[in-house]
Amino acid sequence: MTTVVPLVCFALLGVGAVLILARLAMGPSLLDRVVATDALLVTIACGIAVYCAVYEDISLEPVLLVVALLAFVGSVSVARYIGGMLVSTGDPATRGGDADLSGRPDARSEGTS
Repeated sequence: MTTVVPLVCFALLGVGAVLILARLAMGPSLLDRVVATDALLVTIACGIAVYCAVYEDISLEPVLLVVALLAFVGSVSVARYIGGMLVSTGDPATRGGDADLSGRPDARSEGTS
C-alpha cells in the first residue's frame, strides 16, 4: 500500500505535466504560454516535494525553494512587462480594461501609425 500512493502521485503529476506541455506548445497567446510555464514550474515543485516526503530526503529542499522562487519571480516579471506594454500604448480603451494580448495587431491602431 505504501508504494502505491507515491506511484499514483508521480503518475498524476506526470500526466499533468504532459497536458501543461501541450498547452505550452498550442497556446495562441503570450499569456497562455506564461500561465502554462508557471503551472509547469508548480508541477515540478510538487514533484520535488512528493519525492522529499516519500523518501524522507531533505537534500532537495533548496532546489524546491529555488523552483518556487523562479516561478514567482517569472510570473511577476511577465505581468509587469505586459502591464507596461498596455500603459505605454496610450490607448485609453486598453488602460484598465481587457486587452487583446493574443499577438494579433489591433484593427483600431492599423491606420494611425
